[in-house]
Amino acid sequence: MIGIGIVGYGYWGPNLARNVARDRGTTLVAICDRSPRCLDEARLAFPGIIHTADYNDLLTNPAIDAIIVATPVSSHFALAQAALCAGKHVLVEKPIAASSDEVKRLIEIAGARGLVLMVDHTFVFTGAVRKIREVIQEPSFGQPQYYDSARANLGNFQPDANVLWDLAVHDLAIMDFVLGVRPAAVSATGLSHVPGQRVNTSFVTLYFDANIIGHISVNWLSPVKIRRTLVGGSGKMIVYDDLETSEKVKVFDSGITVAPERREVYDILISYRTGDMWAPKVDSTEALQLLIKHFRECIAEGTTPLCGGEEGLAVVRALEAADQSLQRRGAPVSLR
Repeated sequence: MIGIGIVGYGYWGPNLARNVARDRGTTLVAICDRSPRCLDEARLAFPGIIHTADYNDLLTNPAIDAIIVATPVSSHFALAQAALCAGKHVLVEKPIAASSDEVKRLIEIAGARGLVLMVDHTFVFTGAVRKIREVIQEPSFGQPQYYDSARANLGNFQPDANVLWDLAVHDLAIMDFVLGVRPAAVSATGLSHVPGQRVNTSFVTLYFDANIIGHISVNWLSPVKIRRTLVGGSGKMIVYDDLETSEKVKVFDSGITVAPERREVYDILISYRTGDMWAPKVDSTEALQLLIKHFRECIAEGTTPLCGGEEGLAVVRALEAADQSLQRRGAPVSLR
């Protein structure tokens, strides 16, 4: 059994704790939080384990093999570094750290000590996103052409992160997983509509060396919740709506056909193809359940996580570039 300690029992910590407790190969040993209210809630939900406000209690406990960090992003690096230096495997809530330099340091420490470093890119473990990856890898999908996503809701304003680091991080992780290629440059525009607060509405464009373009719209000021993504290929197209209770993923046999050459001046070069639509069966297993299982298996088998330090670094580098582009009113920032 892998002993797990969790630091942070606010918004996401309870979900992580629940899935650690139900996983057959892990034991929830301790929960740490500086908030008395959060600790009281943890005691009610998980009696019989250690509840502490002192993080050192987790670092020095020999029964704890791994630590999950579920705190605000500004504290990720210090907490993860301390855990790795104490010989603990680490799973960090997204994004993995607040800068690429911090991520590189965590990768270096984990590599030197032979420890697993993993980031909680939860959507990578959803049945819908895994199905999208399968469809894209099929020859009939053709060459990926675009990824277009809208992710919006009313709130939740973060004290130490703008809307990009809160919401766009999900799509950056999904794109990295399903497309298999990484952007060469990023352009971003956005505004803060609350004096003294961070950017709450932003539009991001990602440029690839391949003939692919990505677009992400994120918004904390939407009257409705939106989680909708379009992925276009030269053979098929995908519509992914995470708010659908069924048929989250729909695949369309639709597209365009370009004539090899124009024979007459008034000939139409482009013809349109509209075929069938089908909704493939999607695994409904809770993503966090699969994520915790994967983390545990990587520790036990010494394997590299699907969402390890390098994947976390790629996302943080894109977020940093987007922040730089925001300051330059949308000027593209290279990731090379």
